[in-house]
Amino acid sequence: MAPDAHALLSVGASAIEQSDASRSGRLRRLLTLPAKLPRWSWSVAARNGQNVVTAFVQIWANKGRSILTTLGIIIAVTSIITVVSFVEGFGNYMTNMVRGYGTQFMIIHPQRPPSRQSVGLRRVTLNMADVNAVHADCPSVNRISPFIYTGDGEIVYGVEKIDKVPVRGVSEHYQTIRQFFVDAGRFFGPVDVATAAHVIVIGRSVLKALQTDDSLIGEHVYIDGTRFLVIGVLQSKGSNMGEDQDETVMIPYTTALRLYPDLKDRVRFLAEATDEGHIEQADAEITRVLRQRHDLLPGQPNDFIVQRQDQMVKEFETIKTVAGSILGGIVSISLLVGGIGIMNVMLVSVTERTREIGLRKSVGGRRRDILMQFLTEAIVLCSLGGVVGVALGIGISRIASLHPDMVPLETPAWCVALALVFSAGTGMIFGIIPAFKAAVIHPIDAIRHE
Repeated sequence: MAPDAHALLSVGASAIEQSDASRSGRLRRLLTLPAKLPRWSWSVAARNGQNVVTAFVQIWANKGRSILTTLGIIIAVTSIITVVSFVEGFGNYMTNMVRGYGTQFMIIHPQRPPSRQSVGLRRVTLNMADVNAVHADCPSVNRISPFIYTGDGEIVYGVEKIDKVPVRGVSEHYQTIRQFFVDAGRFFGPVDVATAAHVIVIGRSVLKALQTDDSLIGEHVYIDGTRFLVIGVLQSKGSNMGEDQDETVMIPYTTALRLYPDLKDRVRFLAEATDEGHIEQADAEITRVLRQRHDLLPGQPNDFIVQRQDQMVKEFETIKTVAGSILGGIVSISLLVGGIGIMNVMLVSVTERTREIGLRKSVGGRRRDILMQFLTEAIVLCSLGGVVGVALGIGISRIASLHPDMVPLETPAWCVALALVFSAGTGMIFGIIPAFKAAVIHPIDAIRHE
């Protein structure tokens, strides 16, 4: 073999030996690592582990009494998990529903301030000139749609007649701002708005009440005696806080103002911000423009109000948090009852095991060892009750979610963690008195105990 080959083989063998030596050295370090830890840490861990094992042995030896003892904790934790899951589920349902309508728009309508603050104000008005000024002078506003609510009208189609149907006068941008699209026919366009055409789009509930279907498109209906051509049917939106959103009809706002001229100074409108990051800026720009047009002096209150959808979402989130905290706090009072039951049973257990305590002390058991033993038993007992309660609470929530009319229920992770921490804390608080009683028993008196 060539000298170069011999050199390469020797180098390879040396590298393999070094790799094996390095690997065996790491293995030896891992094996000797526990010995380098402080001896007291191992003794503490061993004692705590022994206390936990002893606690499980005692619980298993008295299964019936343990179940009855933890029943209060189980009921309390189950109630907390269930209540918070319902509040969280309904809260998320409402906030998601509001988000589904869009969080980039705001509703502006005239409103007279309280009597003391309205001194010196002129007649409160909001007209199309104000709406056009906002559209022209607010760069953070993307779309605008007037919203003329004409009240509840009477709709007639053939021999069918329905009363108290909300009639809304809007622009072609309303469908985009509020996500009110049609699923049959079309929405009215800019030409319909500009010419104040007598066209109408109808909600599904109105269509059903008129005893007809999509074939109504192209036919004529009468609103308070005025003839309108049906050009579209709105997508179904369902109910919102008890209000049927499909029970509505929409016409061009220009047509509404011609039919109801008394509303020309009480115009509401919707303004959509360019994006969610510019909502605050759009709000400020609208406020500035309207205050200037209404000649409001510094210090005078606004004679209009701006309702933002993102603020509604925040309010729902706040209500959900407050309601969950209050209801959870009320239900958690039952943990106090469960804790008192734990304390009573542990006191009985101390009395029953007095001779055992004396024997442990006579062979070198210290007060703190006895204290930790009984305290660990109380904590383990309450923790087991907390685990069972969490499982039952989640199970009840999942079963309730299966109902077709129930909103999806969610159990937040923080609620589970908090329930387990509070159940263990209950065992620590109410177990300290029995544990202290066991720790201070004199060994001679304990051994003599019958």
